[in-house]
Amino acid sequence: MEILAIVFGVICVLLIAYLVCLQRQLRNINRQLGERLTTPKRQPISLEFLNLNSQLNRLTININKYLKEEENRRLDSIRGEKHFKELIANISHDLRTPLTAIKGYQQLMEKGMLTDDQHHKLQIAQKHAVRLEHLIEQFFEYSYRVSSEPVLHIERINLTNLVSECLAQSVSVFEEHDLTVQLEETTPVFACVDKELTIRIIQNLIRNCTLHSAGAIEVSLLSDNNAVMTFTNPVKNNAVIDVSKLFDRFYTADKSRGNSTGLGLSIVKLLAEQMDGSVSAALTDGSLTIQVKLALCKES
Repeated sequence: MEILAIVFGVICVLLIAYLVCLQRQLRNINRQLGERLTTPKRQPISLEFLNLNSQLNRLTININKYLKEEENRRLDSIRGEKHFKELIANISHDLRTPLTAIKGYQQLMEKGMLTDDQHHKLQIAQKHAVRLEHLIEQFFEYSYRVSSEPVLHIERINLTNLVSECLAQSVSVFEEHDLTVQLEETTPVFACVDKELTIRIIQNLIRNCTLHSAGAIEVSLLSDNNAVMTFTNPVKNNAVIDVSKLFDRFYTADKSRGNSTGLGLSIVKLLAEQMDGSVSAALTDGSLTIQVKLALCKES
């Protein structure tokens, strides 16, 4: 009986030791996986005790195979993104080169002796060349931004002042389209955002209004849980707008696509979401309201 008790005791000790080692092994695997999630570490998962358990060895081998496949996919994605950016840059260059030549020849023609009719036709051609330039820039910006992770420089800015400055810079454009703008006076609204991305958002909202507004444009800013920026304008009588698709790329209420690529508001949505913001739209009594919410910074 004593021998049996000793054997049983030895078995229990060995079993406990085995379970302790197994638990330590699992804890070590879990730690290594955690490090891969929180650091740039790319080493394969290793075992302290190689022959402790055949199933655990097989699991570790499969985990390493999976991690290697994921790493290969990540590298392929990086290479694909780089190739795509190069492709977009090349396309943009190929489009800009002849456009620059066209605008150059237009400027030379403008200096020549032209009849009133020729000068009028040249002005139309110049207008379309400028529009084409804007479309190329918009396409290039959207394609570049949608395929890359932004490097944000978040800072505290006076959103009210920034909107006022952008509106002031666009006065000539508003006058060209015979539009008036009313900025509702409120206490300053401060946002924690990337300034350059925010300027692009405001500029695209202004451009959208100048292209599609049928009357006075109203702009307002307020702060609740967010810094909220709102642009409201009446729409043309024949405009059929699906607000649920308004921020989709290439969507345009103008089916003839005469004035827009449908990318401007898509860029607004993309940039806002990159700064953890949001966008929304509503059509009420013939007026379109576009609202952008950004992270609020309390006034110091």
